[in-house]
This record gives sequence, C-alpha cells and structure tokens, in this order.
Amino acid sequence: MELKDIKELIALFRKNDLSEFSLEQESFKISLKRGSDAPLIFSQPTHTLAAPQPQPQLPAPAPAAGHGAVPAPVADDSHAIVSPMVGTFYTAASPDSPTFVSVGQQVTPDTVICIIEAMKVMNEIKAETSGTVVEVIAENGKPVQYGQPLFRLR
Repeated sequence: MELKDIKELIALFRKNDLSEFSLEQESFKISLKRGSDAPLIFSQPTHTLAAPQPQPQLPAPAPAAGHGAVPAPVADDSHAIVSPMVGTFYTAASPDSPTFVSVGQQVTPDTVICIIEAMKVMNEIKAETSGTVVEVIAENGKPVQYGQPLFRLR
C-alpha cells in the first residue's frame, strides 16, 4: 500500500467520523483509532510508522452494540431504540416538516420515529415497541452506526 492510499484512508476515516478502522493484507496492516490518546498507527513487517496525533476531536461515538461492546448500564426502567443500519439520522421528513417524535410523546410499534438515509435511500424507522420518548440521543443530520442508540423510551 502506498502513502497516497494511506492518506485517502485517513481522509475517509475522518470524513465519515469513524472511531475505529482496521485493514490487514498479506504484507501490510493498518489500524486507525480515534480518541484523545489513540494515535494513528501503520505497520508493515519491516517497520512501524506513527502518524502525528490528530487534532482534538469531539469524543468518539459510543461503540455500536453487537460488536463486542457492553452497553452502559441504565439506572432507570428505560430502554434504547438502536439504529438498524449505518447512515445519516434525520428527525423529520424535511427541514420544514415537524419532527416525527419528541420527548414526552407516546409511541406504538408502528410509529415512525426517524429517517436514516443510507446510500441515497430514505429509510423510515419505526419504534417497534410501545412507550414514552424520554430522550432523543442521536443528533439530527449526523451519521449513526449500526446498533447506536437513537432514542430512549420508558
């Protein structure tokens, strides 16, 4: 892998706001991790290069459930609705439309709670459970990962 390829990987890593990425080929391994004390590391069988520390970023998103991550314990009786896919999270059908749900609103399994745009397709996400919205966790217009909490219901 050439330096320009590595630079493209780093640019994609930052652009898509990823918190971790690994690639391993026969004679090359690259592992990128975002965090305040996690440097970008590149390694080849013959030597290791450490890239300069990235500029301070916002804290990395919580690791996606189902990828070895242990969800943080919740002290109350609420539960999270998680993202079924990777994409961009939207709280309304358009910028001029009202939000699908808001804090305090009752939802049923068939209630559309948000849209996740993935590969230019707008996917309506339903609550799939009944309850009251107690928190909107994801940020409108921002990327979400598979398994990332979007809403908290009680």
